Amino acid sequence: MKTIYIPGLTKAPERTEVIEIDEFLPELETLTPVRGQIKVTHQGNYLEVSAVAEAITTLTCHRCLQQYNHRLALNTSEMIWLDEAAEKPDSGPLERETPLEDLVEMLSPYGDFHPDVWLYEQLCLAIPPRNLCDKNCSGIQAGDKNASEMASDRRWEALEALKRQLPK
Repeated sequence: MKTIYIPGLTKAPERTEVIEIDEFLPELETLTPVRGQIKVTHQGNYLEVSAVAEAITTLTCHRCLQQYNHRLALNTSEMIWLDEAAEKPDSGPLERETPLEDLVEMLSPYGDFHPDVWLYEQLCLAIPPRNLCDKNCSGIQAGDKNASEMASDRRWEALEALKRQLPK
């Protein structure tokens, strides 16, 4: 995916660039290429970025540890503020309180916008934090108790012997 030079975007028709996507992102493991569209519009002091995309990825269920395929569907938009201070190094104190209005994405108005990086970040945010192969997944089934005792670590045998000596 090509990088967008932000000042050049002001000369584009309607100050907008539309990028068709049909490729694998190297940092994101997917079974299918990411397919969709990114639209970047220069709005003067901010970029309006929106995307509609999808891909299929393999996740591991947090209950039963089985792998399953999951469709990542993305339909999102974001405003990225253009500020010359975005490229300057932060020379403030290491610990400080940050006002809520400062928690925004910023780029230099004379810099570049990397749609592949932005798309990767958005797709990572679309991955569910709780991976379940099915709503009714029962998890790992406990096996026969005797079989689990036989497969136990031999280093615990001395402790088991002490436990048997204690009165019940």
